[in-house]
Amino acid sequence: MSDLAAPFAFVEAGADAACRGAVDRADRLRDDPDALNALWSHARVILLDEHGHAYADDDGRLRAPHGHEISEGPGGVGAAVFLGLDTHGTGWFALEAALTAFTAPRRVDLRSAAALWPAFDASVFAQARALQHWRSRHRHCGVCGGEVAISRAGWQGTCTKCSAEHYPRTDPAVIVAVSDGARLLLGRQAAWPARRYSVIAGFVEPGETLEQTVAREVLEETGVRVHRCRYLASQPWPFPGALMLGFSADAESDEPHVGDELEDARWFTAQDVRRACERGEWGSARDDGEGPVLSPSISISRWLIEHWLAAQPDAS
Repeated sequence: MSDLAAPFAFVEAGADAACRGAVDRADRLRDDPDALNALWSHARVILLDEHGHAYADDDGRLRAPHGHEISEGPGGVGAAVFLGLDTHGTGWFALEAALTAFTAPRRVDLRSAAALWPAFDASVFAQARALQHWRSRHRHCGVCGGEVAISRAGWQGTCTKCSAEHYPRTDPAVIVAVSDGARLLLGRQAAWPARRYSVIAGFVEPGETLEQTVAREVLEETGVRVHRCRYLASQPWPFPGALMLGFSADAESDEPHVGDELEDARWFTAQDVRRACERGEWGSARDDGEGPVLSPSISISRWLIEHWLAAQPDAS
């Protein structure tokens, strides 16, 4: 299994690790306040500020104090989100930093953590940030407008007026390496850094299969007709709450043309892609200032590109 996107629990289809997460989410404990309170003293607690940044130490590493270190704060286990248990049985929680008197010298955003932190630390941070985002945007019921009370250790909201139940949601999106047999289709958005190109992606619409989404999105964004696709891998993408479902696809050699979503789309040869991989990521000292710059290594997009490239004949 490639570990290119390990910080966000990337797994290939059929991989041995496909059924394992960073933590055991231990759903059985979410309704057991006694068990959660028993875990709290020795648990590790990720503290998030109002911007969703995690507390870190002087070296920028995750600063997750034990529960007993912040027990004097007004939050504590009652206001904390239970993330799960690690392999040692230690509980992991997330808590709004403003609810405690605990301080740390630095704050780290999720993208930086994904690139720099160990996979476990980045994964639990991503989980904590996604739940914080959901809670902050679902304070009121979408049915009647009543206030939502959070229960089940942070995993369920119940309207205090109409009793409607609300749960964290994940938005499915396809991301696809499209090839005409010899070339790879890549596109770029106007807001991206100069020369940045990536594979095609888009959200699943109601009533669609994933395969139908692949064909529709590629056609809408590039005008290229897909006639076959195959699922390869998935990756949670917590910016703020998508699940990227990675595919490879065979397509016609249509000339790409773009609409409103992309600034440009074009076919790249294996040699083009190989040189882009050698060039390094944006800002790398290896960047020669020419040719496309590929997606960051933390993303499934980059893995899909390299997966396609590995199947191409070596030009040397």
